[in-house]
Amino acid sequence: MRRVLCLGSTGFLGAHVAGQLRALPGVRVLGGGRTTPTPPSHDLPPGSPPGPLVDSLPIDLATISVEALTEALRALDPHAVVNCVGAVGSSPLRLAELNTRGPAVLCEALRRAAPAARLVHLGSAGEYGATAPGRSIDESAPTLPQGAYGATKLAGTLIVSQSPLDATVLRVFNPVGPGSPEASLPGRLVAELRRALPDGADGVIRVGDLSAYRDYIDVRDVARAVVLAAMAPGPLPRLLNVAGGGATPVRAIADGLIVASGFQGRIEESGQGSHRSASVSWQRADVSAAVAALGWRPRLTLAQSLADLWNEGSPAPVAAVDPPRAVVSAPIWVPAAP
Repeated sequence: MRRVLCLGSTGFLGAHVAGQLRALPGVRVLGGGRTTPTPPSHDLPPGSPPGPLVDSLPIDLATISVEALTEALRALDPHAVVNCVGAVGSSPLRLAELNTRGPAVLCEALRRAAPAARLVHLGSAGEYGATAPGRSIDESAPTLPQGAYGATKLAGTLIVSQSPLDATVLRVFNPVGPGSPEASLPGRLVAELRRALPDGADGVIRVGDLSAYRDYIDVRDVARAVVLAAMAPGPLPRLLNVAGGGATPVRAIADGLIVASGFQGRIEESGQGSHRSASVSWQRADVSAAVAALGWRPRLTLAQSLADLWNEGSPAPVAAVDPPRAVVSAPIWVPAAP
């Protein structure tokens, strides 16, 4: 029986990763996180992440000591550890605790307790910063993060990639799909659409700048890459991009959710948006290294991701339809990808 510890198993990415790991024969999945796990539901809508793991440990990488984590890892004796823990829209202190201190404590505890275990750590596209329009970003691109989030994620990536462990960092671009949190643009828009739908044609949703281009990937495709990396028999590159491999206008998120929801109102684009949206107007990943190392390719379209996100909790699921290619007068606030 292969034992895999999934840290952050109750979060957006971690729930999908843990769910796909649980589906593998001969694998025992252990969860770890700050929240108390609840029994998984057997009545989840199609496309939703599986429920939290019952077999879970209270591990908070922001506060746990190296000694305590070492003791826990010795008891678990994992063959692989997946670190899906991270903070996005938090204070600088919280960002540093989870995105930088967390990986450092984890690497040191693994070195002491389970030095042969495979470590898969999730990095972020926010570590790259601005790139020239039209250019695909490969793993050798310079890292110029545009704020505390990207800087703390980059520090965590450097700690993991320079450790003596059997470790790889999957630098995840913009994940979307079932379970997208309200802190993200897709999750926020879903909440706003549900609020505005009863108003019909009079419904109004106000957003920020949607003009940036991002590389979106379905969260289930991300989870599949993570599982492949955790289970790969041989050594992997220290850093791999995980993305859809295309540059998509952020406006397409709004368009796709409008199609999925049947919203008849209007979206008003106003405001400056986030600093990152203004300073990073274009991102597209080169995923050829992940294709070669993992035998992985993204499978799900953005339209399917948005339809499945909308259909969570909807009484009448809507089929995925390619979003309309509307002309955008000004595009929304876009948080950095987790």
